[in-house]
Amino acid sequence: MSSSSSNENFPVLETPRLRLREIVASDAPALLAIHGNAEHMRWFGCDAMADLAAAENLVRTFAGWRQAPNPGTRWGLELKDQPAGLIGSCGLFAWHRGWRKCALGYEIAPGLAGRGLMQEALRAVLDWGFAEMGELHRVEAQIHPDNTASLKLARRLGFVQEGRAREVGFWGGRHHDLLQLSLLRREWQTQ
Repeated sequence: MSSSSSNENFPVLETPRLRLREIVASDAPALLAIHGNAEHMRWFGCDAMADLAAAENLVRTFAGWRQAPNPGTRWGLELKDQPAGLIGSCGLFAWHRGWRKCALGYEIAPGLAGRGLMQEALRAVLDWGFAEMGELHRVEAQIHPDNTASLKLARRLGFVQEGRAREVGFWGGRHHDLLQLSLLRREWQTQ
């Protein structure tokens, strides 16, 4: 892991199989490998990345979330037995303190999907969010209706579908509906 742009105060989390840590400049090629895969990212909400410069910009964007007026935290995921190899990311962002809510986002490398790694990571992130983000009451997720794996994951974590936002997203040259899901603090505490 590169320490040149690393922040000592970044909240590092650990699970049985994963280390969740700050995303740094040296992670750009791994981000490009994930975000540049158009088929894998078809439900993510934006077009696939075209080049390394776009991945480097994403690293800066995630770092900027820590200082923004409506901040967030995006963790890089690495397997404990393979340190320094970014396999995906997840995070809480768009923190609206007044309303005590934020959003959840995540993605994992195509070859590692379906192994329960993201569920493990998101459990740690949600635990952290409800413990460390003041009075956090609600976490929201918007998921494409055809992204069955992500919908199953969110539901396993206790997210409840609230409705459908018609043509709210635009990528791949067309508009997309997204399902709105949420998880409330009291629902998380009873899991």
